[in-house]
Amino acid sequence: MEILTALWLGMPVWVWLGFVVLVLAVMALDLGLLHREAHEVSFKESLTMSGLYIVLALAFAGVVFWLYNGPAPPGSIDALIVNAPSDFDRATTAVELYLTGYVVEYTLAMDNVFVIGLIFTYFAVPAAYQHRVLFWGIIGVIVLRAVMIALGATLIANFAWILYVFAVFLILTGLKLLWSAIQNKEEQMTENFLIRWLRGHMRITEGMRGERFFVKEPDPKTGKIVLWATPLFLCLVAVEFADVIFAVDSVPAIFLITQEPFIVYTSNIFAIIGLRALYFTLSAMVHRFHYLKYALALVLIFIGSKIFAGDFFASGKVPTEISLGVTFALLIGGVLYSLWKTRGDRPAELKIER
Repeated sequence: MEILTALWLGMPVWVWLGFVVLVLAVMALDLGLLHREAHEVSFKESLTMSGLYIVLALAFAGVVFWLYNGPAPPGSIDALIVNAPSDFDRATTAVELYLTGYVVEYTLAMDNVFVIGLIFTYFAVPAAYQHRVLFWGIIGVIVLRAVMIALGATLIANFAWILYVFAVFLILTGLKLLWSAIQNKEEQMTENFLIRWLRGHMRITEGMRGERFFVKEPDPKTGKIVLWATPLFLCLVAVEFADVIFAVDSVPAIFLITQEPFIVYTSNIFAIIGLRALYFTLSAMVHRFHYLKYALALVLIFIGSKIFAGDFFASGKVPTEISLGVTFALLIGGVLYSLWKTRGDRPAELKIER
């Protein structure tokens, strides 16, 4: 029991375990019951699953309220939570931070949808097997994001000035994204060094072997039965690698919204799960969100600037109401403008380089 009640990154271990068990249970239900047999995910199914995940994420806000409706957890490091004037204020602040983080992570990850589409096209993954890749990709995300967030929280706890480094990095990233959107550069898919290394050090089958990542087949040189990886496994690695690249932007972004590791991690995971479920809907209409990149760039610049603007507020941070309001306004405005501007447009062809 002492192990379960011990603090880890601001929360008792049992709280972390409870969240992980919840996510794994939902994933098991997804794969074991709803997608036991490989099939092409329909528009309606994708929309329904995404809606359920959004409802689950919003319901979890009630758990956040319950956890923070009392004295600040001993490991809390977010000033807005630690210095809240009352238990109720602390709980509502935690919920606002959680929702802001969730919305920001959800929308930042939308750019990842197009990249995943490029990866699926490059590896010629049949639509029936794409859900399996996305599912196991989420399992990898749960682990990788935990490592990155734990590292970020440790750095912030020991070197508070690192937030200013995150802020400058985020502002520069926002400016780069804004310039890229203005230039209207086309996305291209090429094999990264990791995929090239795997091709040179693993046995890779010539084609797919159904939905399997590994198979045992004869070695053409010796005739012995050996383990082979399939192109579907390489696709999974490419999706995971893409998520790590995107995390380099998104993790600093949410740490500038809140430094509370539990809120950072839970909002991250719920956003990624929900967006992966929505992939099959968005992939068909991702061209309609071309101008959303401008809004995302402005959100990154705004979030990066908050750390400097915080000095003008008594709490040392921009109030969560302002942060949430500005973020929502930019993103909703970007979505509406993009849908209006691209009405009647047809999907652009994906550019593939081999």
